[in-house]
Amino acid sequence: MTDIESRIDTTRPHTARIWNYWTGGKDNYPVDREAGDRIRALHPGIGEYAKADRLFLGRAVRHLAGQEGIRQFLDIGTGLPSADNTHEVAQRIAPDARVVYVDNDPLVLAHARALLVGTPEGRTDYLDADLRDIDTILAAASKTLDLSQPVALMLLGVVIFIEDDEESYAIVRRLLDALAPGSHLVLSHTVTHPDMPDVDEAVALWNEHGTPKLTQRTPAAVARYFDGLELLEPGVVSCSAWRPETPTADVAMYAGVGRK
Repeated sequence: MTDIESRIDTTRPHTARIWNYWTGGKDNYPVDREAGDRIRALHPGIGEYAKADRLFLGRAVRHLAGQEGIRQFLDIGTGLPSADNTHEVAQRIAPDARVVYVDNDPLVLAHARALLVGTPEGRTDYLDADLRDIDTILAAASKTLDLSQPVALMLLGVVIFIEDDEESYAIVRRLLDALAPGSHLVLSHTVTHPDMPDVDEAVALWNEHGTPKLTQRTPAAVARYFDGLELLEPGVVSCSAWRPETPTADVAMYAGVGRK
């Protein structure tokens, strides 16, 4: 058994695997499916949040690689591989795009190394690190990315695991401070919203049984992550409402893209 395999806990539900289950993936265990079904019973639409977040990733990366000319992506909190991962979307447009994935979940790392293979022209790398390990992430990422040139910092559904508000804002600011002008922040976050009270109940159930625990924030609090950046239209909105190909219902995942 490898070190990574020894760290995989199949006795407790895990966010990345539940997310994978909700999006139709196969990289999950009975404990994850059971928890996912219990949460979905409280909030039947929650599986659509996972899909909406994934579609937002694709639209944001296509815009950055196509219209903004971004050729470097630092994707922290990668999650389990599925369709249209960051490097696949970017390298369809720009085969020379470079992508560094960062996650601290052993199952994610095991699958990433096997499945996330980029184009010959580009580069794809994977780091075993926690979001809080900023210096480690930047030092390792700089072996693949040129941090003196613009980078897209991808933080989809990951700062929700930082409970303290000020710590979470500080982490995002430190990462952005290390990146060149013209870099972009792509961020999504579960929200608490008076129009969606069943989401709060579902998150409470998750935090009682699952790992790691989630922190909800208001849409205004999510917008704070973009302070000092030039927000791209339409601003910080439900991720299903960020430049959709066809209009869909809002979900309790808010997202935005901002330019440094």
